[in-house]
Amino acid sequence: MRRHWLPSLRSLLPLHRVSTLSLSSTSQLMDRSIPEPPPLKRRRSYEENVVTPELSSDQSSRPGQWAEPNSTQSNVSWSCVGGASTPGPQVKVLHRAWESCCRADVCPPGVSRGRGRRWDFSVLSYNILSQQLLEENLYLYRHAPPHVLRWELRLHNLIREITQLHADIVCLQEVQHDHYESHIKAALHTLGYHCEYKKRTGSKPDGCVVAFRTCRFSLVSSNPVEFFRPGDALLDRDNVGLVVLLRPLGTDWSLCVANTHLLYNPRRGDVKLAQLAVLLAEVARMSRLPDGSATPVLLCGDFNSTPWSPLYHFLTNGRLDCRGLTIGAVSGQEFPSRGHRLLSVPLWSHTLGINQQCQYEGEDSSRPAVVVNNRAVISHTLRLWSSYKHRLNPDGRSEVTTCHSHTAITVDYILYTPVLGGRGLQLLGKLSLVGERELEEVNGLPNQHHPSDHLPLLATFRLHH
Repeated sequence: MRRHWLPSLRSLLPLHRVSTLSLSSTSQLMDRSIPEPPPLKRRRSYEENVVTPELSSDQSSRPGQWAEPNSTQSNVSWSCVGGASTPGPQVKVLHRAWESCCRADVCPPGVSRGRGRRWDFSVLSYNILSQQLLEENLYLYRHAPPHVLRWELRLHNLIREITQLHADIVCLQEVQHDHYESHIKAALHTLGYHCEYKKRTGSKPDGCVVAFRTCRFSLVSSNPVEFFRPGDALLDRDNVGLVVLLRPLGTDWSLCVANTHLLYNPRRGDVKLAQLAVLLAEVARMSRLPDGSATPVLLCGDFNSTPWSPLYHFLTNGRLDCRGLTIGAVSGQEFPSRGHRLLSVPLWSHTLGINQQCQYEGEDSSRPAVVVNNRAVISHTLRLWSSYKHRLNPDGRSEVTTCHSHTAITVDYILYTPVLGGRGLQLLGKLSLVGERELEEVNGLPNQHHPSDHLPLLATFRLHH
């Protein structure tokens, strides 16, 4: 009988983060333009593409520290090393650079502070890959040796990554309920986080977590959002969201944080849009302040939609004309799309109690709504920007947030409301993404260093009030 081991919580905690300095500078603010989609291709298996990792002298000599940028060096390279020893050949460690997004006093991850009428903090969004879903879809991970896919190793590396990235707010998706109760919740508490969890409805095993450091924020309110509505033919799936209102300690300000994992099915864009409408209605309600204004918003998660898709355009532009749009084209996951039925008009039933502006019926918005002249147009009143550009410099290759044996695309986002009228979020920096080529060089995802088929997204913000 094969024996399984579970690492003790104590064995997970003495972990290190490693950094080196880069001479490149990325001081420009993000470009909100939507790139053209590249053709998707079926990924090959590359089990033999393994090499021995090499660490620079800086990496080997400075464990457990972040190198702070100075006036001439604004990038910090990050590599996730120091995981549990594993059998078999070693693969390279994936290197990701810390990019400054402005010329302000930029803080590296884990160094955040409040000063005056502004508050600096960091946020992590990460689909950690449910073990049950992994085992039900092993064909997606044929590139990975079996020991890499075992939960014991993945758990160790997952807690190590979260420890290294040291974010003030953590949004996790695909958090399996039994693993959350037995290990993840306790580990996060030991690291100083308070956790809010919402399991998917029905028999689905996983859910979403929003965690925050209690030394930085307090919880004002928390509201789980279920997208399943009994008797509704469109909202018949078990996906969920979680919306929390946080208060920076020592202030009377607030910050609305939403986390979700939308339906995967590439050919049911109608379901995704309806789920998103429900989430946006709840965000609009939770972010509304007593004086009629609105608190800044962070919207994180796995949206199962690409940056050139109509759904992403709807999120970042606030308006979508559904006329002539097929349900398979909404998410951009398939190119060309294979769901050919047109979106219905109106998209969702009036019995849902949500109008075309993605607000609950009868509720006034503090933000000006996009004018809607017909029932085929949906809109929302949040002004959302993406923390990432979705193209790599200097060659313009597509950034990748998820990679397995069948595909390598972007579906994960950290969206935020920018500063407007003196209130909002200013993007200070982010942990850069990589392209498909870099992921092939480390034998894809997951591997012995990286426990999920998604990459963690990390960004720092300045909250202006």
